[in-house]
Amino acid sequence: MAASNPVVWFEIYVNEMERARDFYEAVLKIKCSMLPMPQEIQGNITMVAFPMNMNASGASGALVKMDDFKAGGNSTVVYFNCDDRAVEENRVEKAGGKVFQAKHSIGEYGFVSLAYDTEGNMFGLHSMS
Repeated sequence: MAASNPVVWFEIYVNEMERARDFYEAVLKIKCSMLPMPQEIQGNITMVAFPMNMNASGASGALVKMDDFKAGGNSTVVYFNCDDRAVEENRVEKAGGKVFQAKHSIGEYGFVSLAYDTEGNMFGLHSMS
């Protein structure tokens, strides 16, 4: 058995940082923060981090806007933990996204919903009920 979960960080690429940040903050009811960039890459990349607790389980990550890298159409799906994913699912369209697949069971592992953010990226919402 692994000593820790294998995922330690994720990045969601975006075309419009402010729009994407507003979307995730509205759906997840969180506040994101700008990550400082080293001088040599300033202007080429902008990163806004999701909240992070280094002593808690799970992974954190960031929204990323990088020159010459378009959002959407990638093959990675990030699942956000929720107490009741229906709450966050109900916020998706109000925040400018689109629900792709409403709540469905994944057996003993709980329930998930799949949605698109404002940038065309698919993401998931997970809860045990």
